[in-house]
Amino acid sequence: MKKLSLKLTLLIGLFVSTAISAQDVNVCMQELSIFAENVKVKNYENAMEPWMKVRENCPDINVAIYTYGERIIKHNIENGTPEVVEASKKDLIKLYDEWVQYFPKNKNKSTVGDVISKKAQAMLDFEMADLKEIYTTFDEAYVKDAESFTNPKHLYNYFKTFYDRYKAGDTEVSMEALFNKYEEISEKFELETTELAKKLDVILKKEDEGKALTSREQRSKRVYDVNSNAIGTFLSNLDAIIAKEATCENLIPLYQRNFEENKGDAIWLKRAASRMDSKECSDDPLFVTLVEALHTLDPSADSAYYLGLLKDKSGDEDEALKYYEESIALEQDNYKKAKILLKIANKFREAGRRSSARNYANKALSYQPSLGRAYLLIANLYADSANDCGDTQFNKRAVYWLAADLARKAGSVDNSLSSIAKKTAESYSGRAPSKTDIFTEGNEGAVIKFDCWINRSVTVPKL
Repeated sequence: MKKLSLKLTLLIGLFVSTAISAQDVNVCMQELSIFAENVKVKNYENAMEPWMKVRENCPDINVAIYTYGERIIKHNIENGTPEVVEASKKDLIKLYDEWVQYFPKNKNKSTVGDVISKKAQAMLDFEMADLKEIYTTFDEAYVKDAESFTNPKHLYNYFKTFYDRYKAGDTEVSMEALFNKYEEISEKFELETTELAKKLDVILKKEDEGKALTSREQRSKRVYDVNSNAIGTFLSNLDAIIAKEATCENLIPLYQRNFEENKGDAIWLKRAASRMDSKECSDDPLFVTLVEALHTLDPSADSAYYLGLLKDKSGDEDEALKYYEESIALEQDNYKKAKILLKIANKFREAGRRSSARNYANKALSYQPSLGRAYLLIANLYADSANDCGDTQFNKRAVYWLAADLARKAGSVDNSLSSIAKKTAESYSGRAPSKTDIFTEGNEGAVIKFDCWINRSVTVPKL
C-alpha cells in the first residue's frame, strides 16, 4: 500500500511538473510571437521585455531569440545612453555564447563558426579586447567550424588582426606564420568564390538559353551579386595588405631558409611556388628548386603548370604548351581548371600571343561562365589590337566597340568586377568612332569585318 501511494505521489508530481512546463512553453511561445512581430517592424523598445522573458525562461525554444536578439542589442548600442551602450556591448558577447550553447546548428548544419566569428567581430568593432584575444576568437571560429565561417568581412579581419599583431612586433607572429595564414585564408576565399560561382553559373546558363528567370532566381542572383562584390572587395584588401610584406626580397631568403625542413610537404611547396609566381620572383633559381621538388613529390595540375612556366621562360614554347595541357588534364575540378586556363591565357597575352590567349580564355569560360576576368582579358586583347586590324582609321577604331561589349559582359557575369568593367567599357567606347564620325562616313548599320586574328565583325551603331 505504501509503495502504491509513493508511486501515485510520484505520478501526480510528474503530471503537475509536466503541466507547468507545458504552460511555461505556451507563455514563451506567446511572448516569442510578440517580440518577433515587433522586431520585424523595427519596434525594438516594445520587443525588449517579451524577448528577455523568453531568453531567460526558454532559451532553447527558438533560434529567433538569438537572430532577433542580436538586432535588439545592436539597436540599443546605437541608440542607448552611455550606460545602456556599455551594458549592451557585454550582453551581445554573452548572447553569442548562449547562441552557440543552445543553437549550434541550423537545419542540421553547424553554425558555430559563423556565430563565434560574429563574436570576434563585435569584440573588434566595440574595442572590447586586445588584438591577441580578438584573433584567438576568430581562430577558434575557424578551427571549430571553418565551413560556416564564410562572412568575407570576418575572414578579412581574421587575417588583419594577425597582421596587426605582426606589425606591432608580437613575437608569436613570425613572417612565415603570416604568409601561411594569408595562404590559408585566401584559399578559403577562393573556395567561397567557387561555391558562389557554381550557383551563379546555373542562372547564367538559363539566361544564355533565353529562358526567363523565376522571381526566386532573380532574388538569388541579386544576393549572389552582392556576395560576389563583398568577396571581391575584401579579397582585394587582403592582397593589398600582404603585398607590403610579400616582396621577392622577403620571400626568397625565407623560403631558402625553410626549404630543407619543408621539401617533403606538398602544401608548403605549392604555396611557396604560388607566392613566388604571383610576386614575379620566378626568375630566381629557388623557384626551379621548388617546382621540381613539388612535381617529384606530388605531380599535379599546379606543378605541371609551373613546369610549363619554366619552359616558357627558357623560350621553349612547345614544351611549355605540353606542360600547360598536362596541367589542365590533371585537374579534375572544372572551376580549378578554369582558373588554370585563365592563368595560361594571361601568360600568352604577356608573350604577345593574342590568338592563343583568347582561345584559353574561352576554354576557361566553357568551364566557368561567370569568370568575368576571362571576358575582361579578351576585351583587353581586342583593344590592344586596334591599330593592327581594319583597313581604315574608322575601322581600326571600330575594334573598340567589340572590346567595350566584352568589358560590359565581364561586369554582368561577375559583380565583383562591375566597377572596373564599367570604367574599362567607358574608356573603350570613348576611343570608338563618335556619332559625328558615323555621320561623316555615312555607314550607320554597316557590318565591319576584321580579317586579322580577331576574325569577328561588328555592326556600326545607328544614329
